Amino acid sequence: MQAPDAPLFNRALLTNDDGVDASGLAALVEAVTPLAREVWIVAPEHDQSGVSRALSLHAPLRLFDRGFRRYAVSGTPSDCVIVALRHVLRDNPPDIVFSGINRGANLAEEVGYSGTVSAALMAQLSGVPAYAVSQAWRDRNNVRWHTAISGLDAVVRRFGAPTSVLNVNFPDVEPEEVTGLSVTRQGPPGTMALDVDTREDTRGFPYHWLSMRRSPARPGGDDTDVAALRRREVSVTPIGFDMTDVAALARLQG
Repeated sequence: MQAPDAPLFNRALLTNDDGVDASGLAALVEAVTPLAREVWIVAPEHDQSGVSRALSLHAPLRLFDRGFRRYAVSGTPSDCVIVALRHVLRDNPPDIVFSGINRGANLAEEVGYSGTVSAALMAQLSGVPAYAVSQAWRDRNNVRWHTAISGLDAVVRRFGAPTSVLNVNFPDVEPEEVTGLSVTRQGPPGTMALDVDTREDTRGFPYHWLSMRRSPARPGGDDTDVAALRRREVSVTPIGFDMTDVAALARLQG
């Protein structure tokens, strides 16, 4: 019998933006356990989807012990990474950070407001290599977590501790239907309409929900994250902090 592959890391920190009790975080624990000797969780107490890189600068943070090497934070994904690195694991820092597994792909313009990706960026900014991991779905009640669980090991063993955040998206197909892996660039923005839905509570006072409607993302070329998922491939996109619009820069300089 062939021996299982040895762990790549001594200590891994796991976080997300869907909350400490999210199914995707449980899936991430299962996927990362063979990769690290110690798995630590520091994740938001509640769902923090869409908060991007927000920090809680005007309110105290509460840290809740949720079991063995498992903590919840009353803040954003970026708060969780800072609390983990500068408090919980201050004397025993992790070798790697994994953020996810997000319920839904983080592609194209969605990368900009994703808490999943932002947590990984905060880790990178703090000097710790990081992956952001997401699982695409068409039916939100039947997310194929097993596809990401079965595929993440090979991705991480191929790329190791990356120098840039790697944004990994798994297609919404069964593991045996995945056609390969592509290293991609971020796709172009799609059409996303934001609006305000105003309602009235039972006491007659108005309140407001933000509403969001998406159109299908445009591939923008065969080398993008969107195109890879449409080919049923795993998309791996290196993400950085430079938000310069290179094409606009050239026009303005000219």
